[in-house]
Amino acid sequence: MQVFKKETQHAGKGFRWSRRAKVISAVLGAAMAGTAAYAATNWSVGLASGSSGETSSAGVSNLSISATAGGTNLLYPGGNGDVTVTISNPNPYPVTITAVQLPTNTTYANGYTTSALTTTQTGCLAATPSDVVWNYSSTTSGSSHTLTSALTVGASGQANNPLVVTFTNDASMTTSAPAACVSTYFSMPSLTGVTATGGAATSTTSPATDSWTS
Repeated sequence: MQVFKKETQHAGKGFRWSRRAKVISAVLGAAMAGTAAYAATNWSVGLASGSSGETSSAGVSNLSISATAGGTNLLYPGGNGDVTVTISNPNPYPVTITAVQLPTNTTYANGYTTSALTTTQTGCLAATPSDVVWNYSSTTSGSSHTLTSALTVGASGQANNPLVVTFTNDASMTTSAPAACVSTYFSMPSLTGVTATGGAATSTTSPATDSWTS
């Protein structure tokens, strides 16, 4: 009986060892299989000549600049005042403006009774004339004026688009302005152009202030 029992115990130990060995063997086998799946071999594979891909570039659309209420420096005969605009960029990338082009100094602003610019001010119209023009405009239409700081309008649908900008003291009223232009809101003459480029850039935070000084 003792011999049989001893042999049974040895057999039991042998059984337990065999089971553990199978588990370890299975784990090692799985690990080795995973390593083999990502291991480099001596069979090098190259790339066929002309292998490539396709991309495309975006189009270019013009900016829009419109009048909006704002500014703290008010016009008076012989003085300058602020001009506030809203700049919209329809492009899918930022656009940076470095200069504006102005109409002539005999192209006058139209006067209105409120900042909504819907009802004209009698006796203070472009044709009167109002004697309100862009500051530093000249006898030549399209004269270019570099901004003190470049303005970057964010991409379409992104922050800082539209961009609100106040051009400090960039409107001018001559000493010949009629008395009817007292307490009047002005729609400045249309700009003739801008100098601007599109491409990756950090957009200017809206609202912003800027100017041209010559």
